[in-house]
This record gives sequence, structure tokens and C-alpha cells, in this order.
Amino acid sequence: MTADLSLLNLVTQASPLVQLVMAILLLASLISWTMIFKKSMALKRARRAADDFEDRFWSGRDLANLYAQVRSRQGESVGMEEIFAAGFKVFIQLRKQPGVNGSEVLEGPQRAMRVAKNREMDELETNLSFLATVGSTSPYIGLFGTVWGIMNSFHALGNVNQATLAMVAPGISEALIATAMGLFAAIPAVIAYNKYSHEVDRLMGRYDNFQEEFYGVLQRQAPAVLGEGRSNAL
Repeated sequence: MTADLSLLNLVTQASPLVQLVMAILLLASLISWTMIFKKSMALKRARRAADDFEDRFWSGRDLANLYAQVRSRQGESVGMEEIFAAGFKVFIQLRKQPGVNGSEVLEGPQRAMRVAKNREMDELETNLSFLATVGSTSPYIGLFGTVWGIMNSFHALGNVNQATLAMVAPGISEALIATAMGLFAAIPAVIAYNKYSHEVDRLMGRYDNFQEEFYGVLQRQAPAVLGEGRSNAL
């Protein structure tokens, strides 16, 4: 007696529970790859935007003109542009208010930049938790399918007088496919999660550095702005 051990036949002849496990793993893998490609594009865009904005920010151009340019691109700006726009907007608003002291003019933009940075971090970290979940659970889901398939194969041996390898080979083979599919779903998800988490951390470091540098620029501008305000008031 010969058994058809082709992949398609093993999948179609598997028990309903093992087929369900395979379907779950296949779906998880497809969603993971979709998220991997989307996250790759999002991080590439964020790095490119950070490089471009840093060049414009440190080119010596007027901050008001730079802010106007960023506002004209509202809805398209990301990363550092959002942090800069949030801080400079509050800085402009506070310096126009009478009776505002220097610490308030500086603390307001700092809080606004912190909030904007946290929003950017949430955006960059979107879907990373799903990749981590797929990477950590898929092997166990596949192992569950494997154990179930092997258990069914040995159950079948109890109903025959003479056991042969041909009788258990299909059941064991279909069971091992579940393990293979679990690894196929888990390995890319783990690699992508580690890679993208590292890239997000690097971007957050750049955002933190820019926030501190921009805060230093505002510190140098605040005394002149407040002095000008007091002169106008007199």
C-alpha cells in the first residue's frame, strides 16, 4: 500500500482541527507580511523626512518661515516636523500674551513637543505588538496541531492488528506541516519585530535630540522676545 504524501493532499486530508490550525497560521502569516511591508515603508518615510527636515532646520533659515512651510504641508508632515510645529506654535502663542514670564514661554513649547513626540512614537510602534504576538505564539499553535495530528495517527493504530509505517506516515506528515507553518509565520515576524523596534528606538533618539536642540534655540530667543514685549508695553 502506498500513500500520497504530496503537500496538497496532506493538507486536504488532514483532520478538521489541524486544518483550522493551518488556516490560522496562514492568515497570521499573510497579515504579518502585509504589516511588515507597510511598516518598512512608514519607517523609510520617517527617516527620509527626518533627514530632510534637519537639513532645512540647520540651514539657518528663519524659524517663522520654516513654520509657515510646515503648516502649508499640514497632513503630510511627520516626525520632527510635527514636533517642531507643535513647539513653535505654542511659543508664538505664548509670546503674544501679555504678562507671560520667560519660564512659561519655554515650558509650554516643551510640553507640546513632548506630546507630539509621544504621538509620533505611538504611530511608529503601531502593529509591532502584533508581530511580536505572531512571533511568540505561532510555534506553539503549530505544535498544538502537530500533537493533535500525531495523537490521531496513534489512535488509528489501535484499531488494526498489524501496524505499518504507511499507515501512520500521512498522519505524522500532516502534523509536521502544522509545525512548519508555525515556524514559517513566526520567523519573519520575529526578525521584523526586532529590526523595526531597533529602528523606532533610533528614530526616537533622534527626536529626543532634536527636541533638546530646538528647546535650546527657543531659550536663546525667549529673552529677546520678552524684552521686545516689555519695551513695546512701555
